[in-house]
Amino acid sequence: MPSPSHEGPDRPVPIASLRDRQAYRVPRHPAPIDLYLDGNEGSSPPMDLLEGLSGNGTDLLRRYPDAGPLEALLAAHYGVEPDRVLVTAGGDDALERAIRCVVEPGRALVAPVPSFEMLGRFARMAGGEVREVPWPPGSPFPLQEFLAVVDRSVAAIAIVSPNNPTGAVALVDQFRALARQAPWALVLADLAYVEFADEDPTRDLLDLPNVVVFRTFSKAWGLAGLRVGHAIAPREVAGWMRAGGLPYPCSRPSLALAEARWRQGSQEVRAFVGQVRQERAALTARLADLGLHPFPGQGNFVLVRCPDAAWVRDALAGVGISVRAFPNHPDLRDDLRITCPGDPAAFDRLMAGLEQALDPQALLFDMDGVLADVRDSYLQAIGLTAASFGVPVTPEDVARAKALPGHNNDWVATRWLLSRAGVEVPLQEVIRRFEALYQGDGDRAGLHRLERLLVAPEVLRDLAARLPLAVVTGRPRRDARRFLEDQGIEDCFGALVCLEDAPGKPDPAPVRLAMDRLGVQRAWMIGDSPDDIRASRAAGVVPLGIGTEEDRALLAVGAARVLGSAAEVRDLLDRLPGGPGRGDGIGRPAARSTGGTS
Repeated sequence: MPSPSHEGPDRPVPIASLRDRQAYRVPRHPAPIDLYLDGNEGSSPPMDLLEGLSGNGTDLLRRYPDAGPLEALLAAHYGVEPDRVLVTAGGDDALERAIRCVVEPGRALVAPVPSFEMLGRFARMAGGEVREVPWPPGSPFPLQEFLAVVDRSVAAIAIVSPNNPTGAVALVDQFRALARQAPWALVLADLAYVEFADEDPTRDLLDLPNVVVFRTFSKAWGLAGLRVGHAIAPREVAGWMRAGGLPYPCSRPSLALAEARWRQGSQEVRAFVGQVRQERAALTARLADLGLHPFPGQGNFVLVRCPDAAWVRDALAGVGISVRAFPNHPDLRDDLRITCPGDPAAFDRLMAGLEQALDPQALLFDMDGVLADVRDSYLQAIGLTAASFGVPVTPEDVARAKALPGHNNDWVATRWLLSRAGVEVPLQEVIRRFEALYQGDGDRAGLHRLERLLVAPEVLRDLAARLPLAVVTGRPRRDARRFLEDQGIEDCFGALVCLEDAPGKPDPAPVRLAMDRLGVQRAWMIGDSPDDIRASRAAGVVPLGIGTEEDRALLAVGAARVLGSAAEVRDLLDRLPGGPGRGDGIGRPAARSTGGTS
């Protein structure tokens, strides 16, 4: 039997640079999102861009791609020979090629931190060393610190300007100084966001013999989904980069669309960039007004330091807006990166979402499962009512029924459980039997007597001293009033919206009615059912769920957070910058009549 040529494990193993390394992944909130401000994508290109593909015939799909026409077009724009331009699968493909061309074991990459995470990954994959130079948010480019770590073992120096995620910029003279001091190293100028900056150093850098400039169609040009970028490099370096990667990095449809966008979209892109710059200034000012610390920057985003960055990220997700958080980055744990959408309507929505998250004017409470423990009353009444028709149901059956849209009403949920079992009963008969159990019938005490308060009265009074409170419930008014009076907390609430007042949740009408009655425009809503969350989101208020840490259902339908108890809302309010209603009259408790609820 032949012996193996060397000893080793009897299974495949990765190279050393991959061991214990996870794939690049952006941490995202599980809530449904429809306004994406976490990826710095540009504006949506016009639909006629796609329609233009139809004239290319099926050869667009059948034949291998040729990037030559687009490279020639870009070369003419930059005033260089076409063989100096390399079109790649996004700017990061070009960066990886350049790094792989010169970095190997015993050679190093110098890069700033924080910055584009893939720079270090590319160098380590090539077996090289990574020397990180701190470039804190809000700080000028650390030229001297870079120069201090550059020696003959350094093969590449990477600079992202405007830097991602900070937005800080490096000046042309600083690029020149690095290129001059380390002529043996490639200086990689990643200018993915340069369209949004005050100055574009591209043309000034093209004459330097060891500088490679990287540009992309993903940001200002709005084509991130196509994955088309390009590099402008010295001729010899461009040749290395062509040899160091796939021969056909971009598909023919991607090349055709990128070329059409370049030829037709410059005026639209300039208008978009102008809108983004206005939004960047306005967003920076408003974040400061809200008590946060935005950093100056020149990208299409704003990096902001928050007392509780995770809360702002989660609250915005609760109203359908995603922004970028960095929970695992040691330098950015307290920071958020917020993309400027470049669209007035989307920007207004972002500003409103930030104010909902950071400056609530009221707190709205569902009653059952949030204020009232109904396990021995309403939930037992559902089971007993179903049993009276010969249909046994479990607590899990009830939970599944009430999670369905429009089924948080206990009568409707009971009838659905009966129908599922093949028993069709008029709703009025379901209500009659249910109410006899819940209210009491003759000598039988009603199950409502078993209800207890889930939030201590002193907690509710503390919250009411900070912000106006309201109850938004599907209960009939008499049942809701009775519970508040029995618990001695009716004076805590400035409004009571019940079954008779508006369509039931998930319709946003009862949530909006409560806000109207309180005279506020911003609120947080605390509920324990998917319908509570859906109604809150539809009304544009921040939804908070009540459940267990393992309960992902409420997060999946859009809850910003799932709390163990409504009392935990106090902790969230305590962490707001300056507290709710920072002395401008917003968020102060509204005057309440002696009648309590209305």
